[in-house]
Amino acid sequence: MKLSRIRLDQFQQFRTPLEVDDLAEGINLFAGPNESGKSTLVRAIRAAFFERHRSTSLTELQPWGDSSAAPEITLAFTWQGQEWQLDKRFLRRQRCDLVAAGEQLNGDEAEERLAELLGYQFPGRGASKAEHWGIPGLLWVEQGAGQEVRDPVGHAGEHLQSALAGSLGEALGEVTSSSGDALIRQVEGERARLLTATGRPSGELRDTQQACSSLQDDLEQLEEEVRGYQASVDRLGELRQQQQEIDATRPWEAQQEKAGEAAKQLEAVEQLQQQQAQARRDLEANQRQQGLYRQQLQDFETQAAQLGKRQKEKEDAQRRLEACQAGGASVQHHLSVATTAYERATTRLQAAHQRDHRRSRQAEHERLAKEVTQLAGTLAKARQLRDELQELAVEHQAQAVDDQVLGELRKRDAELGKLAVQQQTLATRLGYSLEAGQRLELDGQALSGEGEALLLEEAELSIPGVGKLTIQPGGTDVADLLRRQQRLESERDALLQQLGVDDLAAAEARARRAGELEQAQQRTRARLEGLAPDGVDTLERQHRLAVQGRDQLAAELAELPQAEEQDGLPSVAQAQSELDGAGEALKAAEQAEREHRQALSLAEQALATAETEWQRLHDELNAPDRQQRQREARDALTDLRAAEEQLTTSLQERQHQIDAANPELLAQDVKRFSQAAEAMQRHAQERDAEITRLRIRLETLGANGLEERRDEAQGQLAAQQRRREQLERRAAALDLLLTLLKEQRREVTVRLQAPLQKHLNRYLKLLFPGAELTVDEALKPGMLIRPEAGGEERGDLEALSFGAREQMGLISRLAYADLLQEAGRPTLIILDDALVHCDRARREQMARILFDAAQRHQILMFTCHPENWQELGVAPRELRTLKEAT
Repeated sequence: MKLSRIRLDQFQQFRTPLEVDDLAEGINLFAGPNESGKSTLVRAIRAAFFERHRSTSLTELQPWGDSSAAPEITLAFTWQGQEWQLDKRFLRRQRCDLVAAGEQLNGDEAEERLAELLGYQFPGRGASKAEHWGIPGLLWVEQGAGQEVRDPVGHAGEHLQSALAGSLGEALGEVTSSSGDALIRQVEGERARLLTATGRPSGELRDTQQACSSLQDDLEQLEEEVRGYQASVDRLGELRQQQQEIDATRPWEAQQEKAGEAAKQLEAVEQLQQQQAQARRDLEANQRQQGLYRQQLQDFETQAAQLGKRQKEKEDAQRRLEACQAGGASVQHHLSVATTAYERATTRLQAAHQRDHRRSRQAEHERLAKEVTQLAGTLAKARQLRDELQELAVEHQAQAVDDQVLGELRKRDAELGKLAVQQQTLATRLGYSLEAGQRLELDGQALSGEGEALLLEEAELSIPGVGKLTIQPGGTDVADLLRRQQRLESERDALLQQLGVDDLAAAEARARRAGELEQAQQRTRARLEGLAPDGVDTLERQHRLAVQGRDQLAAELAELPQAEEQDGLPSVAQAQSELDGAGEALKAAEQAEREHRQALSLAEQALATAETEWQRLHDELNAPDRQQRQREARDALTDLRAAEEQLTTSLQERQHQIDAANPELLAQDVKRFSQAAEAMQRHAQERDAEITRLRIRLETLGANGLEERRDEAQGQLAAQQRRREQLERRAAALDLLLTLLKEQRREVTVRLQAPLQKHLNRYLKLLFPGAELTVDEALKPGMLIRPEAGGEERGDLEALSFGAREQMGLISRLAYADLLQEAGRPTLIILDDALVHCDRARREQMARILFDAAQRHQILMFTCHPENWQELGVAPRELRTLKEAT
């Protein structure tokens, strides 16, 4: 297949027609910079073949911003010696016309004919995608996709298989034909109904196996239920036998009687324990009373000795009180002296503070006085500069010139100058040379001697004694110049009037003066900002505040004590130190005074207590009933001792009775016999309930026909097992058949791969001498094997560098093209900016490979680096030249 002519109109960036003709049979190299239209031309060829003419979603084919455009493509090519031409228009007035070897086809029929010829297909709906592009998608390389070859081969796989089959003959073709594929697909489909891709059961086989498993589980469950039914019958008989035996003896009643006897014995022992506890409480009370009487008798014996002791304590308290009273005068004297010293130190500290305050106020007053003087001088200068600035502003306003108006005036003056030059060139020149004494008049102006006058408009020349001549300058340019002159002079005069000057020189002088005044204003303003950064008003306010502060400090100083009155005072630190010392002394004196008063109070209180205790003991020793109370205490103590002996004896006897009865063991017997009776009764009740449940369950199971259901389940399981065996045998047969078919297919595929391998090796030896590229069953490039020292290097294409993958992708496509050509299929190779990642050495090898392929195929190559392909042996065609030529 050889393209001979391409024509585009209203297609993307080609708003106007572009035509490319005289395409060579071999390499056609198109060159141009980015955005010159190379990829647009490739897109047009792809759209002509791949896109349905009636599609409404191809708005990206229209020129940008032109939604009314109707993209149109015309392709002329030859195939098998016959001329073909395709005309296609999209979006507006859609059409598709194909002239195929003298036959006229239109619309969908034409598109289907092209798809059948080139080996691709159209989508059901929407835009065409890579999976639809078939063989052209493999041979037409888009920009940046040269390294991707496996997916395009996969999309073209069916067409490649068909081409290989046709080239190898009818017998092998039948094996690899669509009918052979259909047989394998049919076997795979039948196998897929029973087995997954990994050989696991699926479909009916899986369902049957699951049904067998489920029925087996149901049968086992029924068998378990039958066994349970029989066990329940046996258990019911056993329980009824036990019920008859236990109900006849009622053994729990004997246990209840034993528990009652043990409870009576425990109750008697508990009464003894209560009596024992009361006897212990009585014994404890007796012993406490004995202690009280013994203490009372001991107090009687020690009261005489205590009276002498209390007498001595009273005398000691009296002496301590008198000593404390004697030291009070000294404590008060020290307190008075410390208070006076503290008050004097306080006065001196206040005076020192007042002296320092006056000094600081005096220094602040002197600082403000200097500041007032300084601000007054600065303020006077600032006011003078402000007045000067105002005068400059007034003068600048008077001299100011509108820059825009001045610019327009300059333009008009320059235009008038240029116009004067043109007038001198176009004006009618009246030269004169008069005899001495002769004169002429031109528009009332006398002419004599020699000279020249320029006439731009009609003029009257008076010749004395002859008459008048009217001179009319010829040509429309002179009149036009005159009108332009009048217009420009009118505009200039209006601008001069607007500026209030007589001419351009005066306006320029005013502008210069305004500039000088502006600079003077800037200098004066800078000086003013240096003196008063925040403005003259702020400076005046600062001056007023300084004067007010100075006057306030003067008034404050007048009210403070004079410095002479404060001579001899210490510093504030010294005065503070004196005050701190006096304060510590005062605190010590006050603490001593508080401690003296506290000691005096305690001495008085101790004396009062000692006198009270002495008087109490004295009264008790001299009381008239003292001997009578002493005898009564001895008698009561004797009675209590006798009662103590009786209580101790009874406690010992009663404890022997309690220990012999063993109350803890009796309590355990009561609990043990009671629990045994309850357990026997509960066991009898549970046995009765179990008998009832078993009877109901057995009646229910008997009504459900348990054994009949088991027999039915056994029959169903046997039937499902027979079906499972049938399906398993069928699955194994299909699996074996598919394996044999695929093995035969692989054997044939190896023979089919040989032609492709031959073409791959043709190009591969030029790029990688001695290398080999494997091809898988789908005819996709696989492993690259290259010789190396001592062995060989194997690697997947994806492991190569980007540039190497791009080169391998191209030689693979060229090999597929050779294969298709041998099979009698049309080929066209399009390379859009391919091989951009080649180094110089590899590019030379690829140029050799492309030149070789061009002997058999037409190649359309698009590049923005034509200098890289000078060794292809063809001259590049510039896209810009093609645009201009069209």
